Amino acid sequence: MAAGDLEARAAALMSTFTDRGVTFNVDGGVDERPFPLDMVPRILPAGEWSLLEAGVRQRVRTLEAFLDDVYGAGQCFDDGVLPRRVVTSSPHFHRAAHGITPANGVRIHVSGIDLVRDDTGEFRILEDNVRVPSGVSYVIENRRAMSRVLGDLMARHRVRSVSEYPSRLLMALRAAAPPDVSDPTVVVLTPGAYNSAYFEHSLVARLMGVELVEGRDLHCRGNRVFMRTTTGEQQVHVVYRRIDDDYLDPLHGRPDSVVGCAGLMNAIRAGTVTVANAVGNGVADDKLLYTYVPELTKYYLGEDPILRNVDTYRVEDPEDRTQVLDRLNELVLKPTDGSGGYGIVIGPAATKRQLDRVRQAISTHPRGWIAQPVVQLSTVPTVVDGRLARRHVDLRPFAVNDGRDVWVLPGGLTRVALPEGSLIVNSSQGGGSKDTWVLAADHEPQPETDAAATSWAAQVPASVSPLAPHSEQQQQQQQQVRC
Repeated sequence: MAAGDLEARAAALMSTFTDRGVTFNVDGGVDERPFPLDMVPRILPAGEWSLLEAGVRQRVRTLEAFLDDVYGAGQCFDDGVLPRRVVTSSPHFHRAAHGITPANGVRIHVSGIDLVRDDTGEFRILEDNVRVPSGVSYVIENRRAMSRVLGDLMARHRVRSVSEYPSRLLMALRAAAPPDVSDPTVVVLTPGAYNSAYFEHSLVARLMGVELVEGRDLHCRGNRVFMRTTTGEQQVHVVYRRIDDDYLDPLHGRPDSVVGCAGLMNAIRAGTVTVANAVGNGVADDKLLYTYVPELTKYYLGEDPILRNVDTYRVEDPEDRTQVLDRLNELVLKPTDGSGGYGIVIGPAATKRQLDRVRQAISTHPRGWIAQPVVQLSTVPTVVDGRLARRHVDLRPFAVNDGRDVWVLPGGLTRVALPEGSLIVNSSQGGGSKDTWVLAADHEPQPETDAAATSWAAQVPASVSPLAPHSEQQQQQQQQVRC
């Protein structure tokens, strides 16, 4: 393309997102901006994707087995696979979830496994997201926008569709309903319009054809969950929640929560409702637990990991801690309970003051940190100021587990660090995204197009005007609760 055409199409992409209200909250503030989409797609050949797909499936199966064990018999502790304190000291371990067995045995209905390609070209797992992983709406919207602006280019390639995701998710949620429910009622629970990912909540609910509700729309009676409707109460069987555990039920979490539903945990324990993803999944997201997943894969599945972890120091270990403190300026320091890129300190780019602070934090609470070598993320051509430049990227494939199979969305979300030299790709830290094209193998039939995704997404109005929050406290919590 000529420079002028390149710039014009990039502007068309941005205006598409602006018109549709595809926004994200930046740096923890209250201002929203259009989610940046770069027009140069990321290409994944069929053979490479097959490896990633198998690795993500294996990872989800491992974490499912782990969560079933730690909230059940705890056999991995008795067998010495990992210390019990690694789990019980995690802020995301919820004793209220102990002994709860989901209807179809699934706790991780939706997962986002973050992958990076290192300087040798090998894909590695950077972290796991099995609480309330976000970003899939941007996969759908990215493809819709690219189909409109670069449809002539897409038509010349065998790009696998992403339009199957809403139906796959709905089938998985319906399969998770309590037993003996033939036609389950599914809802998406959002903290409200002031949440940074509200666009995604509304889009996913609309594409699945289910109700988008807030905590004030639900109430519990007799250990059952009901939704208030214009025709009266309706029992809810499956809640796809986009609220963190602490805010979900004020009787078991934060008592000041006004975005959850009081009594929800009692209904879960009674088996009359399923919450996806399950309460307590965050212990599998803990970055200290991450270091044990290769051993857990061998323990639960009897298999070697298909995708390796990034090399990681357990700062709580005295020997590792000594090495880390001696090399702070060479390593990436991460809080074990962090998300969204917050709290990460990149040693080579940090100031002396930042390094002194993290040194003090590590000395005070070593369990709260891990350290990793700086991974020079692979780069992909990106349009910057009308020209192509190299920018660092990662990849978040999304997987859906219906209890019988783990299905991986072809491609997932490629996040790109837009500032030159930056390694922080998180959307909440100012990153952007790319459409990820997984190419079908030559022996496979012609893949379906994404016309369905485009038409579904078109059903979502550019601006959604939900009910206003009842109070200033609720508005503040909607801003605070992050997915």
